[in-house]
Amino acid sequence: MEFVRRDAPYAAPTADVAKMMLRVLIALVPAALAHTWFFGPGLLFNLVVAAAFCVGGEVVMTKLRGRDTRSAITDYSALVTAALLAFALPSLTPWWVTATGALFGVVAAKHLYGGLGFNVFNPAMAGYVVILVAFPLEMSLWVAPGVADIDYVHLTTPQTLIYTITGRLPEGLTFDAVSRATPLDAMQTGLRSMQTFAEMRATPLMGDFGGRGWEWVGNFAALGGLWLLAKKVIRWQIPIGVFAGLLIPAGIMYLVDPGSHASPGFHLFSGASILCAFFIATDPVSAATSSRGRFIYGVGIGFLIYTIRRWGAYADGVAFAVLLMNMAAPAIDYVTRPPIVGHPRGSPR
Repeated sequence: MEFVRRDAPYAAPTADVAKMMLRVLIALVPAALAHTWFFGPGLLFNLVVAAAFCVGGEVVMTKLRGRDTRSAITDYSALVTAALLAFALPSLTPWWVTATGALFGVVAAKHLYGGLGFNVFNPAMAGYVVILVAFPLEMSLWVAPGVADIDYVHLTTPQTLIYTITGRLPEGLTFDAVSRATPLDAMQTGLRSMQTFAEMRATPLMGDFGGRGWEWVGNFAALGGLWLLAKKVIRWQIPIGVFAGLLIPAGIMYLVDPGSHASPGFHLFSGASILCAFFIATDPVSAATSSRGRFIYGVGIGFLIYTIRRWGAYADGVAFAVLLMNMAAPAIDYVTRPPIVGHPRGSPR
């Protein structure tokens, strides 16, 4: 009789990184289609540029580190970084801005920390913050949704592509004609200039709860997120934590003074709140890992988003909130780790 010897680990891993990342990309498709429908093809152009430089940076860094380039590319993690970065950018973004964010996210925020599984910060959000600080003008060119009653010049697909490549608008057009403040920007500016929330809600830019167009992008992002929950790609603690951390303080402040504070529905359906809860904050590497820790981590992100939106200099605050809580994740895991089997909680370990 022949005995086969097996060395540890004896249990085969159930998680497949490539399969998980591919499902994340599939879940983003409905939100991407909605974004393209309302805001034009700029997202698709940003995605192509971001994907090219994220994958290119991944190839170069894995070769420099002597790692298997093929496995690094086929795990789709670079494409997920590219997709999240593309969603964070304005539809009108020159290619070199997108490329800078993509390269910083993959090279500096990912591989300089050791690659996939070792990065402290969310690569997409790290890249976004760098270009937000470095290219403030280019990062402010948000387009209005394609609805009839908003005074706005819509660029055609060729014109959008030309701007992505050259950074130049068609002859005779200015940035004021093709870009508009986001609902969060408009609300922040209006409330600080002593307008009431009700007055701001009366503008054509606003929809039923949040910004027009942005509501539908959020709805489809939620559908994709719920599918990820059903497939057990992500767990419920972080999304619920983000929503609780954002909506509870927003609801309290709105009840106290509805004139000078936006409603919870506005905060939920404007900006990247839903995308953050299901896709950004749930990054399995840079987030907290214990069950209680995930919830605390999500609550911290949601609360920081509200704080930055209400009193900070940036209208959305998702990226900064995520990066700040990335730094806190190790401490959260330390204080929330479950006890070792056979040892009572609080005993020496």
